[in-house]
Amino acid sequence: MSAQPLAESLVQSVDWLAIAPPTIAAVVALVVLVADLFVPESRKAVLGWVSVAGLAAAALTLLPLLDGHRSTFCLAGPARACSYTADHFTLVIQFLVLGGALLAALLSVTNLDDDRRRVPAGEFWFLLLSSAAGAALLPASRDLATLIVALEVASLPAFALVGIRHGDERSSEAALKFFLSSVTATAVSLMGISFVYASTGTLYLTQVAQRLPHVDGQLHTLAQTGVVLTLVGFAFKTAAVPFHFWVPDTYVGAPLPVAAYLSVVGKAVGFSGLILVTVVAFPSYADVWGPALAALAALTMTVGNVAALRQQATRAYSAVRLLAWSSVGQAGYLLVPIAAAGYTKDAEKAIGSTVAYALMYAAVNLGAFAVAALVGRGRALNRISDYRGLYATNPVTALLLAFFLLCLAGLPPGVIGLFAKVTVFSTAVDAGLGWLAVVMAVNVVIALFYYLQWTALLFRAPEGESARHRVPAPLTAAIALTGVLGIALSGAPQLVLRFAATGLF
Repeated sequence: MSAQPLAESLVQSVDWLAIAPPTIAAVVALVVLVADLFVPESRKAVLGWVSVAGLAAAALTLLPLLDGHRSTFCLAGPARACSYTADHFTLVIQFLVLGGALLAALLSVTNLDDDRRRVPAGEFWFLLLSSAAGAALLPASRDLATLIVALEVASLPAFALVGIRHGDERSSEAALKFFLSSVTATAVSLMGISFVYASTGTLYLTQVAQRLPHVDGQLHTLAQTGVVLTLVGFAFKTAAVPFHFWVPDTYVGAPLPVAAYLSVVGKAVGFSGLILVTVVAFPSYADVWGPALAALAALTMTVGNVAALRQQATRAYSAVRLLAWSSVGQAGYLLVPIAAAGYTKDAEKAIGSTVAYALMYAAVNLGAFAVAALVGRGRALNRISDYRGLYATNPVTALLLAFFLLCLAGLPPGVIGLFAKVTVFSTAVDAGLGWLAVVMAVNVVIALFYYLQWTALLFRAPEGESARHRVPAPLTAAIALTGVLGIALSGAPQLVLRFAATGLF
């Protein structure tokens, strides 16, 4: 008799349309892996185009989901809770993740052609698609178990992608550092989640939020420890200082398209997970995570920008290192609205600022990495000094790189970058975090120096014989797409905030 009610309370029917984006990416990953066994070596390039098509198809399935919220893998009964929810927040992050993965795939098509002896094509595309599937699953996760599984599905293939080049010591070292830091983060997160489950008796985020304020006094310390450990684990994933040490070496050691992927998709994974655990699961502990994230934001943006400022133009891989440290600084800006959500009653508006900034950052940072991939074809050491005189040989590419750097700096004509920074700045001020707004303003000035220094170098007279860079079609498509997107958003920046902030949860 008791078996029937128990069965009715278990997971119900599956909404296949809601789970289509991550599912398509996962299915195409398996198709590519199996097809690799039968496709001859001379035609391995077709696997790349199948992967690009699969990511595009996964992104297109977001369109039918725009009509409203969908939930699946739900429990029946009065205390209804779901493991997967396709709300506006989910769709925006999935658009960012799948779009970023698609652009990284376009960069990878060219990179694999150049480096096919050391990078196995089938394994590469399988790992990239698998990671993208996990990254697309994470923003829809509404229980802690699904959240941590999605996080690891996104992260584990990324370790292998970083170290996939055979015989490359830098690549192997980068993969090891990335692996150790990520495993540590996962262990800390799992410990925190186990404490939260022990004190609340549930893994569903909405139920955790309801039960945490009413935890028994004897379990109060356990619940607090669980919240703190969970937040520390996600801070690792966002590359927040002091959990950032793996970033520069990992970006330099990884194939450049993989570094571009990590800088955007990897960051989106960490920040969307952090948003879900803070705003959705732990709102009652805002007095704990609000100040902690504010301090992390100030520390992260300062360390990232100062380290980027110290990069020497003639040092090997200095362009990639500068982009790596810049991404750490940008992570600090992204943390500001999440911290502000702990101080304001309108947390959804604050989170909308983070999502809007992430969309801007994704478009222009991928564009900067695409140009770096182009220059790296002729200059393997990819130093900042290698970009001197780029305008003389590739005027359109130089102008686009200058535009991307000005967007990251927040200067016109990069209006979308200025708009995003002003939005984050106003969020901090509205939340009463005036000191954090001042720290952000100082860091924006610091960042202006190294962004403008690199931009000016593009238009100087080249030293010696100028090298012309042949631009393959996939690389051309990636640079053009990011350029068009950045220019379009600069023409109508208000659309980004409206798209990102409307009815997130």
